[in-house]
Amino acid sequence: MSTKDHTLLRGKTALVTGASSGLGVDFARDLASRGCNLILVARREDLLRQHADEIAARYAVKVEVVAMDLAAKDAPQRLYDQLKAAGRAVDVLVNNAGYGLYGSFTQLEWERERAMLEIDIVTLVHMTKLFVRDMVARNFGYVLQVASIGAYQPSPLYASYGAAKAFVLSFGEALSYELRRTNVRCTVISPGVTATEFLKVAGQQATLYQRMLMMDSPTVARIGIEAMLKGKPSVVPGFLNSVGAFLPRLLPRRAQAALAEATMR
Repeated sequence: MSTKDHTLLRGKTALVTGASSGLGVDFARDLASRGCNLILVARREDLLRQHADEIAARYAVKVEVVAMDLAAKDAPQRLYDQLKAAGRAVDVLVNNAGYGLYGSFTQLEWERERAMLEIDIVTLVHMTKLFVRDMVARNFGYVLQVASIGAYQPSPLYASYGAAKAFVLSFGEALSYELRRTNVRCTVISPGVTATEFLKVAGQQATLYQRMLMMDSPTVARIGIEAMLKGKPSVVPGFLNSVGAFLPRLLPRRAQAALAEATMR
């Protein structure tokens, strides 16, 4: 990492969603280590405040918390209006909020699946729409969209989640190209299995394949932030994950689905 990359965000403000645990916390810590002030958003206010106190003390940056369920109707607009009224300009947006659901499509409860799609797709696009407009007007900003390695092939047992993350990947790379003549950058990170609460929330026990490829959360977060600062359209953390994202493209689509299901059972 160059000295320029490490000082580029000093004194800027980053908004990190899903910041009460896992990758969200580690994105926040990495940004704070670069001198970036933070606005942390998630539902669990007690955890947000714990992390905010720890990060502020460790890195001597300003950390604000907003307890909000971003899947709720018009939550992104309410958050944007709240920050605007307080005079907060967001220089970095990390769209990390979201989760997956594991299981047969016909067995998953619709209300949980609908809520997942709402936050994984609609909230992410709405947040991007609101904050990127201001970034473009100021001609400075960074956006990090969190997808998944599941975005690269059909993902049985994670059918709607994988499709949602394929949307995020395509949307983020398209936006990156649209913004190419500005000083606003959009990067998509597609992690593989990471040591977070993801599997517990999704309702899956880690398979042998997942245990073998599992990466630690701070490393994944660092790779994502560094790719974002370099303006890369997308990044898959980890060599084996990168290979796993590329090789299925050589197979017929049905074979891709069969392979993906085999690794999830």
